[in-house]
Amino acid sequence: MFGQVVLGVAGSPRVRSLLTGSSLSRPVVRRFVAGEDTAAALDAVRSLAADGVRTTLDVLGEDVTRPEQAEETAAAYRDLVTRLADAGLAEGNEVSVKLSALGQGLLPDGPARATERAHDLVAHAHANGVDVTVDMEDHTRVDDTLQTVRALRADFPRTGCVLQSMLRRTPGDAADLAHPGSRVRLVKGAYAEPAEVAHPAKRDVDLAYVRCLRTLLDGGAYPMVATHDLRLVRIAEELLAGREPGEDGPAGEFQMLYGIRTDELRRLAAAGHVVRTYVPFGTDWYGYFSRRLAERPANLAFFARSLAHA
Repeated sequence: MFGQVVLGVAGSPRVRSLLTGSSLSRPVVRRFVAGEDTAAALDAVRSLAADGVRTTLDVLGEDVTRPEQAEETAAAYRDLVTRLADAGLAEGNEVSVKLSALGQGLLPDGPARATERAHDLVAHAHANGVDVTVDMEDHTRVDDTLQTVRALRADFPRTGCVLQSMLRRTPGDAADLAHPGSRVRLVKGAYAEPAEVAHPAKRDVDLAYVRCLRTLLDGGAYPMVATHDLRLVRIAEELLAGREPGEDGPAGEFQMLYGIRTDELRRLAAAGHVVRTYVPFGTDWYGYFSRRLAERPANLAFFARSLAHA
């Protein structure tokens, strides 16, 4: 309920204009966003690597309204991959991309054109030794996104995808994706969804998360456990402890968002786990930032305190 209210308020054009136009909000945004350009993102990659933390980089932006914007986003990702490789930072790091940023929602052929742009990006990333994970968005886009992932995996099997345990359909999707070599980031979900398609209660979301994690592990997939919920982290540690490493290494990894629970991520790294930080950067930060505020009351309280003392 808390998240639904925050996302509802954040959806107001007036609120968006107020926050994006305020100089007071920028220092607070930097807690969750690495910076506005690729240079800042690469600095974050280097800093995290010093702590044994891998990264997945997200060029912020979604729901483009013109084909030119989708092409610009695709070009920005290709440039990011090239600069990662040129800087010697390709190994172990990856990029994450939202299909709506590649024009998935544009008529008349959005999903097909987004898949083409994604294929070009993944091919470029593969040639430079960088993995790609396709982000998941709201429930209306799940089928198109999974179809794109299947198409990409036909040529590039390491293409990752994301599942959200809050959606009622996800256990079935997890079963479909539970096979060796399948890289799946498992999250709770951060979109405002109707009760007919999503669990409204946290307990049910958490139970679905553990169920899906077990399904992925039992099928030999490579789960990327993406949560800040310490109880779920401990459960995941126990489940992973009983699994034999695969041909390519560990049975799974842990992921957390940039600026959140960094001490816990370091603890996991020190314990020998593969850990990764989701590092967003760019100027179009509002949608991402709003979802971070909606996830936890503590994030919103931090934002309010920071503005009050600015």
